[in-house]
Amino acid sequence: MFATLKDGSKREFAAGSRAIDVIAQISQGLARHTLAVEIDGQMHESSTVLEKDCVLNALTFADEAGRAVYRHTASHVMAQAVKRLFPEAKLAIGPAIENGFYYDFDTERAFTPADMEAIEAEMKKIIKEDLPLERFELPREEAIAFMQEKGEPYKVELIRDLPEDAVISFYKQGDYTDLCAGPHLKSTGGIKAYKLMSLAGAYWRGNEKNKMLQRIYATAFDKKADLDAYITRIEEAKRRDHRKLGKELGLFLLMDEGPGFPFFLPKGMTLKNTLIDYWRQVHKRYGYTEISTPIILNRQLWERSGHWDHYKENMYTTVIDETEFAVKPMNCPGGMLVYKAEPHSYRDLPLRCGELGLVHRHEASGTLHGLFRVRCFTQDDAHIFMTRDQMKDEIKGVVRLFDEVYSLFGLKYDIELSTMPKDHIGSEEEWEENQNTLKEAITEMGKSFTINEGDGAFYGPKLDFHLEDCLGRTWQCGTVQLDSQLPERFELEYVGADGEKHRPIMIHRVVFGSIERFIGILTEHFAGAFPLWLAPVQVKLLTITDRAQEYAADVAKRLDAAGVRAEVDARNEKIGFKIREARLEKVPYLLVLGDKEVEEGTLAVRKRGAEDTVSMSVDDFLAAAGKEIADKVIF
Repeated sequence: MFATLKDGSKREFAAGSRAIDVIAQISQGLARHTLAVEIDGQMHESSTVLEKDCVLNALTFADEAGRAVYRHTASHVMAQAVKRLFPEAKLAIGPAIENGFYYDFDTERAFTPADMEAIEAEMKKIIKEDLPLERFELPREEAIAFMQEKGEPYKVELIRDLPEDAVISFYKQGDYTDLCAGPHLKSTGGIKAYKLMSLAGAYWRGNEKNKMLQRIYATAFDKKADLDAYITRIEEAKRRDHRKLGKELGLFLLMDEGPGFPFFLPKGMTLKNTLIDYWRQVHKRYGYTEISTPIILNRQLWERSGHWDHYKENMYTTVIDETEFAVKPMNCPGGMLVYKAEPHSYRDLPLRCGELGLVHRHEASGTLHGLFRVRCFTQDDAHIFMTRDQMKDEIKGVVRLFDEVYSLFGLKYDIELSTMPKDHIGSEEEWEENQNTLKEAITEMGKSFTINEGDGAFYGPKLDFHLEDCLGRTWQCGTVQLDSQLPERFELEYVGADGEKHRPIMIHRVVFGSIERFIGILTEHFAGAFPLWLAPVQVKLLTITDRAQEYAADVAKRLDAAGVRAEVDARNEKIGFKIREARLEKVPYLLVLGDKEVEEGTLAVRKRGAEDTVSMSVDDFLAAAGKEIADKVIF
């Protein structure tokens, strides 16, 4: 018998051999690091016996599926520790998730920080015991009776909800048994490094009508150094949290009176407007014109676009003059009307229309998160109307624009191609052609991509751009959607070179995605220390003596005239105090002014992050700062 490996090679084995023994033939080192295996595409324990020819793949911690097995086993270790310490606790669910795992418990008492320490200590004992994880199966009624006897009502409910023909499996490790499909590590001793991270409340099955359970979030790694590095990143992410920095730096507020509707303060508006100004400069260079469409449009329009059928649960509606209207969740139907308002020739195409449109989308209250998940935001939209033979060049033009914008902020990206969903409109042939066009365009640009099956917009396939910040976190921002459906629904036309009417193709695309969300991303990416050109306050003048106040006001006027945003701190405070406060505000340049500077007409310049103070003339500083702003220097 033969096992076909990931690289296409084959290994012969005798019937009854374990998967791990076949892997050991390839490499003893690989066998030591194997956490589970895939056999013909299905996950199994590494000890699974092979009885026929198969495709075999070893899963290590480097594989997402391998990490999930490792962390799911860790969740069983945590649950066993909880049951040992709190026998009355009822078990709910404990899956692996991105970067870790959690388990939900029903207990009368609330877990405390001391309890968390005790659970971690008990986990250490269980891991040291190196308990084997043993799988067994039971018929449905026996499985129900087994869990009832153990006093686990949530497990009973889960079993009852399984299909009649489902295999009901359990895993036993010492004195602990859990309902679970597996697979798992061979023993608890395989867990090398772990950490309980936080506590939260969670409704059973996510339904607010059900009981609130206690959820313990945790993580686990195969190396302590990797766990330590992860915890360091988490702490750094907390330090950079845009909600905390937004309040401290006076950028925006999140108020109970408007959940999901952020309030921008003067400094936040300066930051927002600076980004918008940059957006307009870039788009002008790339041949875009700007339009603005209404926030509220009637139901008939949304039915025509398909959003009423596919997106209504996320839309806010109202009635005006006995007619139903919707607050726009996106800009594209309004853009259709603008195109349709006048006739077009092939000579007009491609037509690139940008729009900074305020859109509203209903999001569940539990999903709201600072500026990252809101109910209203400014979408930096654009719609490109083109002929079919212009499609590839226009896609490349959009990607070049993305490259320019993202590289300016020091953000790398990965591209994901999302293909036809089940609820699509339009023929499969059109979808196939559009998907291939997207693939060919970015491949010709030398860019790679991954496939996200079935996650396209209902009207067309799309390229999603996932940005990576300085902590290695990814954010989906830019998107390029290729659409031949809405032009059809809105009966858009242009007169071709042949004098006949033709249907244009269109691209929907955003760069920032949402101005507000992008501000949140940049706030965390730069930890609030925005580059000079973007900083709400670019220069702060700090007076040492009262005699320097008039000079400071004079310099501030010159800075303002040169387009440099400056503030004067002339308070009767010690200079050390003023400097410390200005540093907390993360101002890029501090200009310290005392009697010496007044007499010499100079500035004592302190650049953010530098310890040395440099003496400069006002003219020299204006020239240097002006160049840094004009060049949009990031670091």
